[in-house]
Amino acid sequence: MTGGFTYNETREIMKRFGIKPSKGLGQNFLVDKNILQKMVSAAEIGKDDQVLEIGPGVGTLTRELASRAGKVVAVELDRRLVPVLECTVKPFGNVELINGDILDLDLAALWDSHFTGRVKVVANLPYYVTSPIVMKLLEQRLPLQSIVIMVQKEVARRMSAQPGSKDYGALSIAVQYRSEPRMVAEVPPTVFMPPPKVDSAIVRLDVQPGLRYSVKDEALLFKLVKAAFGQRRKTLLNALGSAFVTLDRQRLGKALEASGIDPKRRGETLSIDEFCRLADYIYREMR
Repeated sequence: MTGGFTYNETREIMKRFGIKPSKGLGQNFLVDKNILQKMVSAAEIGKDDQVLEIGPGVGTLTRELASRAGKVVAVELDRRLVPVLECTVKPFGNVELINGDILDLDLAALWDSHFTGRVKVVANLPYYVTSPIVMKLLEQRLPLQSIVIMVQKEVARRMSAQPGSKDYGALSIAVQYRSEPRMVAEVPPTVFMPPPKVDSAIVRLDVQPGLRYSVKDEALLFKLVKAAFGQRRKTLLNALGSAFVTLDRQRLGKALEASGIDPKRRGETLSIDEFCRLADYIYREMR
């Protein structure tokens, strides 16, 4: 039997094992089969695919993934849910369960021991750790093909925001530097048990084998981005002054102008290409 669990089925499973959703772990279990199908369809799972699921909960999404994929590795932090998962995914022989925190795991070692080739990530993430998990997956340059995740709608907007919009910020650049994000669907609180206090969204991030942008020093690029958005109301010239103290105001102004950027602009108006160009010029100036 495949397919997700309804609200009543999920409640019955939790009752049978004597557990309740943990607020501290941000547990909101998906109980709507239509939304589940949208999520799995967005991931385009086939029999040749290997899937990493983060936070499988009671196994609703896990079962659907296992029915379509060649292999599913599910990482669950809450040890109370391990016996639940062992029961709910028992009919499937292609699921491996790991009890651990994805933020503490050595992902390179996880890939070496469980996967071959590129992997698809599918997850209903706890909202309080969405950004750290996504950035860990992207920053380690793992052989990823795509990431399909359920996140807070506000975060989904920030991931896919364009320059000049109110949602555009450091997270937008960090995600778009390494992947192509798109919002798949908006999701109301009523499809979860218990319902969160915010609206949600399904997001897909397509990850290319190589980086989408070229820059000489990534650490310097993201220092630049952090400084530009740390004081959004200030012009770039003023916002960058405190972050790059080794460059005086005149040299900073020269770097901006040489990069084709008006020093009076604000960071929220710059494209990623412009940030990369400016970072490379500052890199040369600081050497």
